[in-house]
Amino acid sequence: MNHFLSVVIPAYNEERNLKKGALEAVYSYLTKQKYSWEVLIVDDGSTDGTNEISKEFVKTHNGFKVMVEPHRGKAGTVIAGMLAASGEIVLFTDMDQATPIGEIEKFLPKFTQGYDIVIGSRSGRRGANVVRKTMAYGFMILRTLILRLPYVDTQCGFKAFRKEVIKPITNKVKVFRGRNEKGSAVTAGFDLEILYIARKLGFKIAEVSVEWEEKGERGDFGVNPLKDSWEGLIDLMHVRINASKGLYK
Repeated sequence: MNHFLSVVIPAYNEERNLKKGALEAVYSYLTKQKYSWEVLIVDDGSTDGTNEISKEFVKTHNGFKVMVEPHRGKAGTVIAGMLAASGEIVLFTDMDQATPIGEIEKFLPKFTQGYDIVIGSRSGRRGANVVRKTMAYGFMILRTLILRLPYVDTQCGFKAFRKEVIKPITNKVKVFRGRNEKGSAVTAGFDLEILYIARKLGFKIAEVSVEWEEKGERGDFGVNPLKDSWEGLIDLMHVRINASKGLYK
């Protein structure tokens, strides 16, 4: 069955957020909407109770499904979920709901206006500490200088795509193609690569301000300032090198 909206939620060791009712909040919002929808919980080979809790949840909540994937990090997990989604619009969002699912209402008019991709831009970053804000600012400068991406926030985990643009974009992914990660891996460069590819392919991208609040429980896709900054820089350079070789044409 095809739906209007598919929501892809990557999950790696998210037992704490699940027990706090993260999926209940998503269910509560979606059941009030008039359009058809589905939610794909994509388990990235979790080592805690994520898989079991998620499977119990879907037994009593129609519209939710669990996909069990080998551990590859957030990038591979998101790609798997988006390719499996049936919705006309496919949104990926974080389990902790730092950006509430209801912010999708700000995105939908943009698709009506002809945009292919809509990305969230975190305004204020409520609850984020100085380290995270400094990381974000530094990364913004680097991605602007190196990739010329004209966006305020490329890293917000709240992005939506028309179904038909997903395969052309993910088919050209190079940095994360077949890459397996060890332990938790945010893979910050993934967002950069898919946005860079989307622009190269001529897809229209809108950036919309969304609510965002730092959550105390972020699962193992949470942020490690030093590790993630370094890996994000390396990934950024890989995208630049691939682009210079003409691999994204």
